[in-house]
Amino acid sequence: MTKHKSKYEIFREKIKIILYGTNTLAGRMFDLVLLGLILLSVLLVMLDTVEGISKKYHQQLLICEWIITIFFTAEYILRIISIQKPRKYAISFYGIIDLLAILPMYLSIFFPATSVLTIVRVLRFLRLFKILHIPQISHQSYQLKEALEASKEKILVFIYFVVISCVIIGALMYVVEGKESGFTSIPVSIYWSIVTLTTVGYGDISPITPLGQFLASLVMIMGYGIIAVPTGIVTAEFAKASLRNSSVSGKKTCTQCNAQLHFDNAKYCYQCGKTLPNN
Repeated sequence: MTKHKSKYEIFREKIKIILYGTNTLAGRMFDLVLLGLILLSVLLVMLDTVEGISKKYHQQLLICEWIITIFFTAEYILRIISIQKPRKYAISFYGIIDLLAILPMYLSIFFPATSVLTIVRVLRFLRLFKILHIPQISHQSYQLKEALEASKEKILVFIYFVVISCVIIGALMYVVEGKESGFTSIPVSIYWSIVTLTTVGYGDISPITPLGQFLASLVMIMGYGIIAVPTGIVTAEFAKASLRNSSVSGKKTCTQCNAQLHFDNAKYCYQCGKTLPNN
């Protein structure tokens, strides 16, 4: 005996098709409208920081921002109730971004300055890759993600080394230069070492003794080498990921979203997550 679906279940299915069905007309139209609102929201935040525009149109800009926020809030709630595993969406990368996109405006009720943080909505443009359905872009983004995950331990060790180096250099400069040169404390000296090591060089603090200038020169030279290290680590891992997945199969096509160019050893579709057929 066929089980009839309730009106709520039918409603959930329709909403799911619109919100998650990037391969459907309704889903694509909704995503395009969503991207347009994201762009408009970011533009409104930017305009509100322009003094002349803010003085004249602040109230109107704020109303528009709240309308968009309410729309995003409704969308976030509908995304949660329309899928079987809402917790999985809530803690996912896109779920966290969607939440961060609406929180600043509600926080601005108590802390007005936080309304500017709605600029983080620009991160939602990452959905553009999912909407465009370009396999080559998805393929390259997967390799980059794999390379970053493989190199994170090396990068953490590298950052640990840099932090220790900055502390030691800062302490040395505090001893060599002293308060007369602006190195009034070890924390201030560490700040100088970080700024110098990263080749930013604000110039608000600078050594005046020959030994201090010599140490500063060494730090600057080290800075150029340090910039190259994380780049080399990620590049090497990206090359390894490319070699591991150099054989891309055109045979495996997702039966749900028709995405192609999957890796030979791929079990799930990179686009929608559906299990791929075995060829």
